Amino acid sequence: MTSTLHSLILVASIAVSAAAKANDAGTDRLHVIELLFEAADVVAGPALSECTLSAGTAATCFSITVRPLPKDRVPGPWCPSKASDGPDKSGIWINRGHTIDADGAFMKLLPDIYRDDEWQIVEPDTGTVRVTRSREACAAAARPDVDPRYNNFCVQCLPDYVEDGLTMTYTIPIEPVPLRSMFGNPTDERTGPAGVGVALDGVRLDGSAPIDAILDAHTIAPFDDCGGHVNLHAGYHYHAVTGCTGAARMTPGADAATIGVAMDGHLILSHRLADGSTPAGLDRCGGHQSRGEYHYHAGEAGSNQILPCLVGERGCASSDADAGCNATRPERRP
Repeated sequence: MTSTLHSLILVASIAVSAAAKANDAGTDRLHVIELLFEAADVVAGPALSECTLSAGTAATCFSITVRPLPKDRVPGPWCPSKASDGPDKSGIWINRGHTIDADGAFMKLLPDIYRDDEWQIVEPDTGTVRVTRSREACAAAARPDVDPRYNNFCVQCLPDYVEDGLTMTYTIPIEPVPLRSMFGNPTDERTGPAGVGVALDGVRLDGSAPIDAILDAHTIAPFDDCGGHVNLHAGYHYHAVTGCTGAARMTPGADAATIGVAMDGHLILSHRLADGSTPAGLDRCGGHQSRGEYHYHAGEAGSNQILPCLVGERGCASSDADAGCNATRPERRP
């Protein structure tokens, strides 16, 4: 199997000998990674570092520290303010495997959509949508055990609520290490709280949003049209890929544009192929080999699953740039 970084090297037209040792090859590899993340708001790196991957393998990783916001656009909007607000003043939501506009009309129809008369996010007398409008309200509503005061709210956390100086450091293996079962057979692992990877714009590609828990509290936590929203601990992050993840690159010989790098070091390509069709023959993790190169394809935006699992040992994601990487430790949501 051709290595993922080898394909990145092709992107930058850099030839690296497979027998090259750390210094020369490392310099070229870091240059390729730097080019790959040129759309990101990079604070430090990329740099080579030693790491321990999720199954205990000692490996060489690259580390890159980024601010968790795209630098070429302002995220949002999320919640409409009034029942009359259209899609231009709201974000999107996931319902029955599809993305839909989370506009004022949607908020008004929630009792019918979910067949539950307890939904009342829209004030019946004024048409005002009940929206979290402070950092404190965001903290109380955007958590697994929603504060009962914020039942029947549209939950939005603005980028301004996030602590100044928040960064995320991603430590990802230079060469993917396949996961093996105790019998030596290929296996995979479910994606965890640290997310599935990082987009080319430096924004975290997250795991599935806890939609059932959100709905149980009679809340809606929309994504913007780019599939992202904010939490106070990790900043802006994606739960869906809709085409905003940075300057997608076509790797020579690849079947679709690259949109990010998974935590196991494999590339993540767009959901659709270059010809507009969807890829066939994907494994349970959403990946396949194409012309000798293994890569993932991001899930459909309405699936609430950018990637369901990883086939390689994962690295680390942390809001502490000095934490190092030992991915055998239990994952914590940043």
